[in-house]
Amino acid sequence: MSTTACADYTFASDNTAGVCPEALAALNAVNAGRSAGYGDDAWTAEARTHVQAVFGTDCEVFFVFNGTAANALALAALCRSYQGILCHQAAHLEVDECGAPEFFTGGSKVIPLAGADCKLTPAAVEAAVARGHGVHYPHPAALSLTQATEFGTLYTPDELRALSAAARGHGLALHVDGARFANAAAAFAAQGVTPADLTWRAGVDVLSFGGTKNGMLTTETVVFFNRALARDFAYRVKQSGQLASKLRFAAAQWTALLHDGAWLRHAAHANAMAQRLATGLKGLPGARLLFPVEANGVFVELSPALSAGLAARGWQFYKFVGEHGYRLMGSWATTPAEVDAFLADARALARD
Repeated sequence: MSTTACADYTFASDNTAGVCPEALAALNAVNAGRSAGYGDDAWTAEARTHVQAVFGTDCEVFFVFNGTAANALALAALCRSYQGILCHQAAHLEVDECGAPEFFTGGSKVIPLAGADCKLTPAAVEAAVARGHGVHYPHPAALSLTQATEFGTLYTPDELRALSAAARGHGLALHVDGARFANAAAAFAAQGVTPADLTWRAGVDVLSFGGTKNGMLTTETVVFFNRALARDFAYRVKQSGQLASKLRFAAAQWTALLHDGAWLRHAAHANAMAQRLATGLKGLPGARLLFPVEANGVFVELSPALSAGLAARGWQFYKFVGEHGYRLMGSWATTPAEVDAFLADARALARD
């Protein structure tokens, strides 16, 4: 049982974990010798081929530093300044990106929509497109979905195809914020669902493919399955300050995780740790799960006494939903012992 009040950030975020061994080894390996800069190197070319192999298609691949840039720049390629971007009202795009989509699109309006379990439906899209009248309303040009969602739920391939059909019916491009796409892909892998099934085969035009939350250091990719939309995107990357002069350090990490499936193994582990945590919290007095646990996030309502007691014992986690709803995250580095220690403290506090 934990008895110290030292801060423990294990479950605060999947960002609090360090760099995974494969990525760290790749950084050390690429640090030898000299190489061309700005992506004109063998490591970057190799990483692009590995991304294409993961999705089984000839897509356009660009590397940026963080997820906010990946989302905002991707949407800037899809929208003009007078258009709109549909997304869930809890999406990172709407809540946590400080107006970056509006800034990089030159003014496109982010239009938040409601949806159960943090997911949108075709009906919600249809209703949003029907809003306004003529030139007085920013007609939507893009639909942005989050996979896995901000509440840890997943869009199935059927749901993605239905949303894609709704978007296509109104001329909307489909973007996916995949900061935790690895966790979604790992969750579906046991069902025989491939990354291709979750993206271009379901009608996705562009994916923000997250690396940082899966153990990499400061690198994400923007993957265009609709290659026509990537026209001049390299200039957007450069203009926004997202073109790394030593791009090989980012690219080598992608090769290290993608070439033998380590990206899926790390994500599956994070998912398993979330399931272990959720199982231990079920039925615990003062705790109630708020959403299905489908990826690496556990969203739980904690009584004030239980949340305060856990904080007093050093556990750090974010208030995320309503007055008493908290988020607990599993990562590639979370251990079963850490989960069990948290649960032991929670059970002790519940008994008291």
